[in-house]
This record gives sequence, C-alpha cells and structure tokens, in this order.
Amino acid sequence: MKIPSSLSPLIFLTALFVAAAPASAADKPNIIFILADDLGWKDLGSYGSTFHETPNLDKLAAQGMRFTDAYAACTVCSPTRASIMTGKYPARLHLTDWLPGLRDTPDRQLSRPEIQKFLPIEEVTVAEALKAGGYRTGLFGKWHLGEPEDTRPERQGFDVNIGGCGKGHPPSYFSPYGIPAITDGPDGEYLNDRLTDEALKFMEQSKDGPFFIYLPHYAVHMPLQAKPEMIEKYKAKAAGLPAGGEEYATDLGRPVRQIQNNPVYAAMMDNLDENVGRVLKKLSDLGLDEKTIIFFTSDNGGFSTGKGTPACNLPLRMGKGWPYEGGVREPLLVKWPGVTKPGSISGAPVISTDYYPTILQMAGLPPQPGQHADGESIVPALKGDALPERPLFWHYPHYHGSGGAPYGAVRLGDFKLIEWYEDMRAELYNLKDDIGERTDLAAKMPEKTAELLKLLRGWREDVKAQMPAPNPKFNPDASAKKKKKS
Repeated sequence: MKIPSSLSPLIFLTALFVAAAPASAADKPNIIFILADDLGWKDLGSYGSTFHETPNLDKLAAQGMRFTDAYAACTVCSPTRASIMTGKYPARLHLTDWLPGLRDTPDRQLSRPEIQKFLPIEEVTVAEALKAGGYRTGLFGKWHLGEPEDTRPERQGFDVNIGGCGKGHPPSYFSPYGIPAITDGPDGEYLNDRLTDEALKFMEQSKDGPFFIYLPHYAVHMPLQAKPEMIEKYKAKAAGLPAGGEEYATDLGRPVRQIQNNPVYAAMMDNLDENVGRVLKKLSDLGLDEKTIIFFTSDNGGFSTGKGTPACNLPLRMGKGWPYEGGVREPLLVKWPGVTKPGSISGAPVISTDYYPTILQMAGLPPQPGQHADGESIVPALKGDALPERPLFWHYPHYHGSGGAPYGAVRLGDFKLIEWYEDMRAELYNLKDDIGERTDLAAKMPEKTAELLKLLRGWREDVKAQMPAPNPKFNPDASAKKKKKS
C-alpha cells in the first residue's frame, strides 16, 4: 500500500491501525514482555535446575506454555534486543554485536565490519505499532540500543522510559545505580525491585488498558551483586551439594562451568523470580490476570566459558558468545489466558524475531510484513498447532570476550550447521540426537552439509549481511600466545 505523500509513515500507520482495531479498547489484551539478561536455558526449575529456586516462573510455566526450542537471534544482547523491537534479523539491521562492541586486536585473524551504532529511528518498533493501535506503552529496564539521548526508548514508541539508555549493565545493582535514565533511590535499594516497582505503578495507572509493559531486567548480567541474606541462603545450599565432580571442564581450549553452584548468581535469579511473582500478584489484585498476556525469555545464553563465569548451561554446549546451543537457546514461557493450555509444552523452533508479529496478532492488529520482515507469528503453536518447518539463521561476524570467533549458523528441522568465518569450515549436528553438539556430522553427511551451507550463504546475500575482512594488524604469535594463556 502506498503511503499518501501528505502523511508521515507513523501518522499513516496510526490511521491504519485505528481503522482496523476492535471497536473497544477493552477488547484488547494487556501484554507484558519480561526479558532477562544473560539468563541460560537451564536456569529455571521448569527447565531442570535444581540449584536455582524459581517458584514464580515455574508457576508461570504451569499456567501457560513452555517452549523447549526457543532461540535468541544473537549470542549477545544488543542484536537480540533489536530483533525483538523490529522483527528483523540483526544481520539485516547491520546491528550484529553488543554496543559498542570489541575493537580489533592483533591476536584476531579477522577485522569486524563497521556496525550500526544504534537502532535506527526509521524502524517502526513493536512499541510504536502497539501505541498506534491504542496501547499505552512503558519500558522499565535495559535498552542498550544506542548511546545518544535521541535514540532512547522515548523516540521508539514508549510513553514511559525508566532505566533505558545506552548502558549494557548497571555499575551497581544497589542504589546509587549510575544509570542516567533512572533516579537513584534510597541507599541500598535493589535495582530489580525498583524496576518492578515502577512497572507496577504504570500498571495501576493503565489498568483501564490496554497497556504494553516491556520489562527488560538488567539481571542476571554481571556485576554479580545480590542481597546478602539471599547470598547466605545459597552459600548454605551450595555447601550441601554432593562432593565430587569438576567445577570446570575444557572445551575448545576454554574452561566451561559444569555445575550450578554460584551463590551470588543463584541469589540474583531468586530475586528476579520474586519480582516476576510481584507482577503476577499485581495483575491478580487488579483483576487483570485473565486479560493479560505474559512473555518471559532471555537475550542470549548463560555466561559459562572462562574461569569465574557463573552459569552452567549443560546439557547444552558452551554459552554466551558462542554459536552452540548454550549461546542461543533460551527459556521461553508464554501465558495467554484462554488460549494457551496450562502446563503445555511446545518443541517448535522459534526465534526472537517472531515476537513482533505474534504480539500484533494477539492484539488483533494487522501484520506489518514490511517491518517485521524476518519474524513469523507463533500464534498457531500457542494454540497447540504445528508451525511450518522453516530455517532459523544467525550471523555474528565478530569475536567475543568469551573466546567465540566469527560465525554463521542455520537450523532447519533437527539439523544445525555452523560455518566458522576464519577458515569457512562447517560443522553439522543433529540436535534431536545430540543436543550437546558433540558429534560433528559434516564429513559423514556431505549432502546435508552442502544443502545447509547453500541455504545459509543465500540468506546472507538476501539480507546483505556484513562479513568480516582480513585483519591487517593480525599477528599469529599474539594469537598463539593468547590461546595458550586461555
């Protein structure tokens, strides 16, 4: 449809939504999207953790649908957050690394491409689409999609922004926080509690609805900081774990955590879960629990590679910064009252680009395929139906501090292929039989490898993905020294 020249795109979009919207705002569901930071697939009780205590998130899983094969669009935060906001792959946006990313160094064979440094204002975010459809919108937490003030959430469809700025993590989880987009509270106030307080105020103010709350907690990203009494609880629990077993094993030359036993990380998880419980209780107190859809997921895998890292993603391989399942497979819980069957489980492969079109369909608003170009609505899965098989893609032309190197990847059906950009070497795994990605089938299945390589490379051309280039400052001796040290 051609936009009349007399109208701006956003004004035209608003008019289109108003024309297509239900007659009454009361008919639209409220939507709450809770995003954790660096939380791994195995960190919740409903996903198998026995060390972390997450009763409220487990309750949410029991009330809605739990996805076993949900993915972040990137192995680091900013690109995944951009994919949620836009419904586009990070490669299409040229926003493929956490902002501002790592500089090139002599120990790295490849030089990173010049990436987009903020989410372009021209993108019509899911918040803008919902606002045009009659929703009041609020963000409470981490944005990390641009440092300049004119790229903050207020310019991307949010009526209220508390905590959203260019920072990727808080200098402190205890007030004073050092976050420019939130006023400090009393000394010692805990950030998760404060962000939830603000979200609950917004909910109270917007109870006549509909409202969209985006609650992207900074937790459980480092720095590891939690309330002292909660740390003591998990120190005692860790002390009671069975003896034996190595805390770290070596994989691809990197130490990888093998046990969930970090008391501070567990205490942060506990507080995050407590605040999800506060959201659920407030909805019940306001009589909105049957009118509100809730999402809970994470932006990338748990940080597990390197001595001192807190997360264990087993049985998944590796973690944040890596293309293996530990880096990109996420917990995903969705409660849609009257639609999702309580306690249901879906094995459908879904990815963070899918949330935008899904939310529009849930809200009774028309799809915007020109905007959420790479997402597909997962409403059929939420209703218990099958999703058509389709490929999921990843593109990370960067190095990561965890040891990960530039790569591309594709999953189609049970098979996942990884292509390493340093030497264009491919690895192939059957995730159905080998969720830990230990048996590389590339040599044994050359036809499947070639099929997926062709698919991946064709997709990169379609989205005009930026590729790394040879690093003119590369020093093989520096590279060898760093690998030996790690």
